[in-house]
Amino acid sequence: MPNREPEKIARFADMLSALGAEPRLRIVRLLLQAHPEGLVVGEIGAELAIPPSTLSHHLDKLKNEGLVGVRRESTFLRYTANTAALQEIVAFLFAECCTRNKAIRPEAITCAC
Repeated sequence: MPNREPEKIARFADMLSALGAEPRLRIVRLLLQAHPEGLVVGEIGAELAIPPSTLSHHLDKLKNEGLVGVRRESTFLRYTANTAALQEIVAFLFAECCTRNKAIRPEAITCAC
């Protein structure tokens, strides 16, 4: 069986890159706050004061990396956070916290909020 670790790391790098832009990180946090219903594009733009064309660019990037989902509701697009993908990123980043080196205490992660 081939080693998929390099592919997995490349995928997470792309996801983290998408989250590395301040507006996109704000969008994901807002969508997490609105979970599981999500928000329509106009609500996201109004809440974060992001112009429609710029918002569309950021939402496309997040969607392409699998960090948000979108569904059409009549003439509106409703976006939701892909919590499974976000959980994968956290698990990837902190995979070593409970193993050999205990670099981060698990309770420090769960109590961060």
